[in-house]
Amino acid sequence: MNAAGIKSFTPESIRTILQEVKDPEVPVLSIEELGVLCDVKLTDGQFEIIITPTYSGCPAMHAIMEDIKSVMEKHGIHNFQIKMIYSPAWTTDRMSETAREKLREYGIAPPSQSTTSHLEVLHSGKSKPVTCPYCGSTETKLTSAFGSTACKALHYCNHCRQPFEEFKCH
Repeated sequence: MNAAGIKSFTPESIRTILQEVKDPEVPVLSIEELGVLCDVKLTDGQFEIIITPTYSGCPAMHAIMEDIKSVMEKHGIHNFQIKMIYSPAWTTDRMSETAREKLREYGIAPPSQSTTSHLEVLHSGKSKPVTCPYCGSTETKLTSAFGSTACKALHYCNHCRQPFEEFKCH
C-alpha cells in the first residue's frame, strides 16, 4: 500500500494475478504456464501485458484477452493495455514443466519433444512415440493429425485402449 492507502502493483504482482487467466481450450493451464504470457512491463504508470498466440489466428486469443481484462478489473487495475505479438513465434518449448504435468493429468499427452528435436524429426522422417497420458505406454498410434483444436492431434493407445489427444510440438 502507498501513502494514500492504495495498493501498489508491480509487473511481478500483475503476473501473479494473471495466473487466474486460464486457456479456454485447456482450462487446467494458466496463460503463464502455457507460455502465452510473454511479459508484463510498467511504463509511465501503465502496465503493458504482452501475449502471443500458440497459432496465428488462434480462436482462443479473443477469450484470453477478455479474461485478462476481467481479471485486471476485478483486482481494481485499470491502467493497462494488452499487446499481442507474433515474433518471436510461440513454441511448445515455452510451456513450463508444470504445464506438461498438468496436461498429462488432464488426459492430454504433452509435446513429446522440443521444437529443435521436432525439426530434426521433420528432416529424418522418424518420430518419437507419443506416451499415453493414462497408462504411460508408448504403444500408441496417431489416428488424426487434428484434434478438438488445431494445436492437438488424436492418438490411440494399444495398451489401455484409450483414445487421447496430444498437444502437438511446434
